[in-house]
Amino acid sequence: MRRQYIRMFLNNRKAAYLLAAFFLIIALFLGISVGTVSVPFLTIVKIFANLISPTEIFDVDKMQANIVYNIRLPRVILSGLVGASLAIAGCSFQGLLRNPLADPYTLGVSSGASVGAVATLFFHISIPVLGGYTLPVLSILSAFITILCVLLFARRLDPAMKVETIILTGIIFSSFLAAFISLFIALTGDELRQIIGWLLGSVSMRGWVYIQMFLPFFVVGCLLLLLQGKELNILAFGEERAQHLGVQVRFRKILILLAGSMLTGAAVAVSGTIGFVGLVIPHLIRLLTGPDHRHVLPLSIFVGSGFLILADLLARSIISPAELPIGVITALAGAPVFAVLLLNHRRKGR
Repeated sequence: MRRQYIRMFLNNRKAAYLLAAFFLIIALFLGISVGTVSVPFLTIVKIFANLISPTEIFDVDKMQANIVYNIRLPRVILSGLVGASLAIAGCSFQGLLRNPLADPYTLGVSSGASVGAVATLFFHISIPVLGGYTLPVLSILSAFITILCVLLFARRLDPAMKVETIILTGIIFSSFLAAFISLFIALTGDELRQIIGWLLGSVSMRGWVYIQMFLPFFVVGCLLLLLQGKELNILAFGEERAQHLGVQVRFRKILILLAGSMLTGAAVAVSGTIGFVGLVIPHLIRLLTGPDHRHVLPLSIFVGSGFLILADLLARSIISPAELPIGVITALAGAPVFAVLLLNHRRKGR
């Protein structure tokens, strides 16, 4: 009975958005406040007010202001953007492929983006026209090529494109691409630890430059996917029926794959490989609020952002002053959920 009341409350769209926004705000303040040097919530509000105002309104401690603006705020913003990107990308892939087990990590998209990013770093590739955007662009391109290869290979194996076939194909490609990543690591030498730490996922010491690099891809990718909510709802009934209802199926599929790969590739370029965010968050939102993608997509942005901010906070707090890779935290949370989803899916199939 209690669960029914909770679901009725969350099915109220305004309540769901308010709850998601409240969760994100709390995560933001916790991410900025908690650390080796604790910063009270009221001080954070005063620092924000001073940043917005042309003149300083409040007198705050300079050291705390410096910690907030130069260290914690960019880290929290970047982790929030990455979490939102992975969550909405996973939600769109699940809607497009009509299964709850698809996400950038299980489909091999993250591994493909990692290969592009590691190759860019290893060979010191810099395209003159792109400049500092060379890394995210090549990572996005590699991610898009990977998802296309996974889907083509899965269709060749099984024209029905069953869930198990797509997931297994993603795992095969992930393993294949992991061999290239291992090769780059073996040839790296002195930069070995840095690359391994990056591959495990981290937003530590990234700074405002990485946010500036990531933000254009985040805005474009999210806008493209948010506009596909109605089409994803129709595609849930099958491609043939969607075609009869006037949906340009091939165009929409390419657009969704491109936007999802853009977000995944850009996220991997700035934070490394962070798994299971795109799997857990959309599934949780669907359980609580229903399957309507017009609402699941934007709610995934809020909740995914808050989730990764808290995961990063946990990663830097457990063994403080040292840090765990954020990918370890998300894997510990996401792997059991993935196992439960797979078992439930198999039982329904039987």
